[in-house]
Amino acid sequence: MAHKQGIAVHTFAAAGAGFLLAVLWFDLMFDVQTRKHSGAVLPPDVLNSISAYYRRVTTEAYPMNRLVALVMLLTFAAICAQIMQGETQWWIGWGSLLLAGSGFVPTMTRTVRNARRLGSAQDPAEEQSRPARAVCRDHMFSFTRMLAVLILQLIAR
Repeated sequence: MAHKQGIAVHTFAAAGAGFLLAVLWFDLMFDVQTRKHSGAVLPPDVLNSISAYYRRVTTEAYPMNRLVALVMLLTFAAICAQIMQGETQWWIGWGSLLLAGSGFVPTMTRTVRNARRLGSAQDPAEEQSRPARAVCRDHMFSFTRMLAVLILQLIAR
């Protein structure tokens, strides 16, 4: 029975990582627009596109937008349970915890705030360009971390 619980926890952590990767993929489809422009101020059409997307996902999608935070929390809890059960190699659980935690904390403290600010579209273009680039950078790092978590969870036994 304990082995089946371990598989369920590992499967849940992998499913959570996969879900979060999908969300990050959609975010990055808008964020990468910032990478095509080297100037300090992004063009209005880029800012409008990014702003409209983040308005939808941070404000207008309520309460569905809360699902991402819930999946982060549940994925983190599943990884903790995996460590406590001790049914996988130590480096898989602790590596997953370090990678996930190092992504979740900046997401909840910085990235969400910047995305909401972008979604409000109240700042001038100069001020919107900085958080747009920061959100893109955060999402690229988060995508890499969550991909590593998913790989670790898939090789867990």
